[in-house]
Amino acid sequence: MPPKHESDKLLNWTSEIDQNALQQAHRASRLPFIAGHVALMPDAHWGMGATVGSVIPTEGAIIPAAVGVDIGCGMCAVETTLAARDLPGSLEGYMKHVQRDIPAGVGRGHSELSAAAEAEAWLAANPPETELAERKLQKAGQQFGSRGSGNHFFEVCLDERDVVWLVLHSGSRGVGNELASHHIDVAKGLMKQWVIQLEDPDLAYLVQDTPEFDAYIRDMLWSQRYARANRDQMMNTALRSFFKWAGRGDELTRVNCHHNFTEREQHHGRTMWLTRKGAIRAGAGDLGVIPGSMGTQSYIVRGLGSPASYESSSHGAGRRMGREQATRTFTGSDLRKAMGDRVWLEADADQLVDEAPMAYKDIDQVMEDQRDLVEVVHTLRQLLNYKGVEERRGKRRR
Repeated sequence: MPPKHESDKLLNWTSEIDQNALQQAHRASRLPFIAGHVALMPDAHWGMGATVGSVIPTEGAIIPAAVGVDIGCGMCAVETTLAARDLPGSLEGYMKHVQRDIPAGVGRGHSELSAAAEAEAWLAANPPETELAERKLQKAGQQFGSRGSGNHFFEVCLDERDVVWLVLHSGSRGVGNELASHHIDVAKGLMKQWVIQLEDPDLAYLVQDTPEFDAYIRDMLWSQRYARANRDQMMNTALRSFFKWAGRGDELTRVNCHHNFTEREQHHGRTMWLTRKGAIRAGAGDLGVIPGSMGTQSYIVRGLGSPASYESSSHGAGRRMGREQATRTFTGSDLRKAMGDRVWLEADADQLVDEAPMAYKDIDQVMEDQRDLVEVVHTLRQLLNYKGVEERRGKRRR
């Protein structure tokens, strides 16, 4: 749908948004270094630092909390040569392989460092550029090839042709979180030092051509590369395991896209830092992955290159209610009903209700709202969803 002009500094593609999130986006749009307008995607909702589902163009400064603590978080999806008829049996038997091969949870990595050789090779080819990141190398190596916490997941899906896809969601793990948290604190400290009053303290920024800005950019770009490589490593492991279980199979197409990131881009004749917080790049022809919730369909999409959205689109369905509200509202029984005949950790339903599909926006409406941003290439429905219970406790994303 055409975007709604909330102001000359804020365009809004969503047909459903909480007023707190809308006000949050207005605050970001009023910052003096915004290079144009802020674009709200159809899945927009309130988030720490900045509205999740927002695209923020800046010149001369960058907001670390707008990128967020899961730098480079994103999706990876692989189309295989297998179809539904090629699967040897129930995916219940495959679930145990997933849990073994792709560790999940706050702080968890590979206990036996099964991805140690791959981690060592990647880190050798991509050494950190700051002293701070150097000190995090051990954790980065241990967690390379693991999925992490929050709403991260692994799925086996079928598309509209009954072709099998593997899909996963993850980011830069503990190393990205620690680096981001440090730079967010640095930015807030500078605001106090410079006696700069912001409408929201989480909008603290770093000014270009300063040592603090340069250090953040180096750590941020490195974390984005790590996140992409981490998804590739997990997917490679999952494919080997899945094809062994199925008896055969090959990879046809791979899509690996960030949805929490910043890069230097050109839009409307200006060179800017473009922060996509909960948004994917959707330039003309770009392939992307837009997941729904754990009980609804997901989409492989092709970007249409909308100039108004800075060639961006939504990154998912977007939350309709927060985790605490969802836990108060829904029960394990509600979640079991919503999941139908999918293979998942049903025994742990009571601890997964914060991820209930009803806590998210209607993904079909989200896709309708962004018909001018992307076109659907494939529609995916889950056969298996893996969100480990151990990752639900204690910490939240964004």
